[in-house]
Formats: sequence, C-alpha cells, structure tokens
Amino acid sequence: SGELRASAGSVRLRGEDITNWTADRIARHGVARTFQHSNLFADFSAFENCRLAAQSRDTGLTRCLRPAEAYHEWNEAADRALTIVGLATRGGLPASALSHGERRALEIAMSLATSPSVLLLDEPLAGMGAEESVRIVALLKQLSAAHAILLIEHDMDAVFALADWLTVMVSGAVLATGDPEVIRANPDVQRAYLGADSNLLPA
Repeated sequence: SGELRASAGSVRLRGEDITNWTADRIARHGVARTFQHSNLFADFSAFENCRLAAQSRDTGLTRCLRPAEAYHEWNEAADRALTIVGLATRGGLPASALSHGERRALEIAMSLATSPSVLLLDEPLAGMGAEESVRIVALLKQLSAAHAILLIEHDMDAVFALADWLTVMVSGAVLATGDPEVIRANPDVQRAYLGADSNLLPA
C-alpha cells in the first residue's frame, strides 16, 4: 500500500512496477486498504467517515472551497458503500456507537468509497464473534466478484472459505504457497497452524 518501503523484491500492479510509489499515488491507482486495528473518526457518523474517504480521491484544490455536502458524487459514493456492507440504516450514527463488527464493515465501506479495484485487508475478522465473522465472510465473498482481495487473516475457516490462492507464513518467512486444497494437505501447515491432526483442518 506504500505505507512502508519494500526491503527487497518488487510489487507490481497490472504489470506496472509500483514498488517505490507513494501511498497516495497507489491509492489513486485503485488500491485501498484496511488496518488490523480500527482506523475511524469516532465522533464522525458512519456516513461522514465514508464521505471523507470518497473525498480523498479528489485532488483538485478548488474542490475544498465548498462544504462537503455540496458534492453529490461524494455523498452518492458514501451511500453506495454503506449499502453494500449492510450499514445503510446506520449511516447517521457516530462510529463510536457501532458494534465491533459494524466498525469493521464500516472500514471496508470506506475502502469501497474510493472506487478501488484492489482491496488490502489486514485481519478484518480480528476480535469478532462467530455471527459477525459469518457476515463479514459473506460480504467478502460478494466483493471478490468485482475486486481483487489480498487478505491477511488467522481465522483458518474464513481463509479456506474465501481464498483462491494462499501463502502461509511463519515467523516472517513463507512456509507454503498454493491453492487451498494443496495448502490443506500440506503437513508443515498442519503442524504449524493446526497441530498434527489433519482432521482439524476446515472441511
């Protein structure tokens, strides 16, 4: 996402080397991200958080001279994103009044409000109960039809439910890479994440 410099290798987006691009340039080229810990304006409403995200894509200096409410495209982008994540009726509430699962959904909505083609999601299920996790997994499945999603996650049930391609890391090093069935059968992955009993792997 450009937040940190690469220590080695390269990062390519649609064939173009973006390794040394700044975070704002990467964002303008359609990459949006969420963070492991909630990164919201707690006193802003859910709608205002989304509208601010939509506004961030607009780099015209003269656009800052009128109230945000005057720019219909920002408002429409915010409404559309909230509807997609199931928060259409919660847009008027401050972010601090939302449940943990709703706040995570709001972060995804903020990413969507920037009209991305690629979503980078850092542990979107962290701290969630089973019911909230099911809702977010269903949302991510829906989004994967129109967006490339790069997901960091420790919830193995969710990982196997969502992923087309997996890279498993242990202590910062790559342990295994492959499609879900290859990873499911990998004995090193079983030992590292789920114990030696392969029956513990999600079906």
